[in-house]
Amino acid sequence: MARAVRLIGAETLSSVAQYSYAASVEPGARLIFLAGACPLDAQGRTVGVDDVAQQASCAVVNMVAALEAAGAELADVVFTRVLVASARQEDLVAAWNVVRDAFDGHPVPSTLLGVTVLGYPDQLVEIEAVAAVLE
Repeated sequence: MARAVRLIGAETLSSVAQYSYAASVEPGARLIFLAGACPLDAQGRTVGVDDVAQQASCAVVNMVAALEAAGAELADVVFTRVLVASARQEDLVAAWNVVRDAFDGHPVPSTLLGVTVLGYPDQLVEIEAVAAVLE
């Protein structure tokens, strides 16, 4: 299947990164900008209180649902930003591991940030994404 997204590595940069350093979108593609995917269940309750990995997993599920509603899937994602309400690097890594594993085989360019607070009660993780699909 033809994709609108082309992931780009950079041989002169560190190979330690578990993501691509850049991505491009083919001409004629439709861009999809997702709101931050939050760890909320269908009733709006925060899932996995005090569990970064569980919240990241729920946020990924919600991100996939939003992508599907827009006619896309994880392989169509061009960029993500993972926000973790923590000053502890191990919490950021726990969230990142879940997100990275969800994108198996599609190492999308990503930014991982520790922030002071997120919008919902007990929320620790939020995932922003941009995707592109061919028309």
